[in-house]
Amino acid sequence: MGLMDDLLGGGRAPQNTGEYVELDLDDVETAAAETRMRVHVAAIEGQQDVVAVKDAIYGGDIVIADLTRHSTADRTIERVIDELQEVTHEVGGDIVQKADDQLIVTPGGVGINRTKLGQ
Repeated sequence: MGLMDDLLGGGRAPQNTGEYVELDLDDVETAAAETRMRVHVAAIEGQQDVVAVKDAIYGGDIVIADLTRHSTADRTIERVIDELQEVTHEVGGDIVQKADDQLIVTPGGVGINRTKLGQ
């Protein structure tokens, strides 16, 4: 029986045998703080914002970049997308544009499924 069964009681009536795991909220907070990958949301307003996105990707994090202040025909955004494509290629990550206003950029080892769930 696994930890999840222990936590949920495994469908059995509780017994006073000490087989249940007691959760300490401090342990849960510590585990979250030790998470290695994070998801960041970034607003891309210009070329200067690319540095922080690149740093996050090189650091192994995922970035959802908001492009709403620019049209996709804007030359600045074309340069931003080109630069982020290069970064994802370097680290073995992935990049996809969602509609006209968002980019999802991932580090190495994380792919983006192009099919919506349930389809």
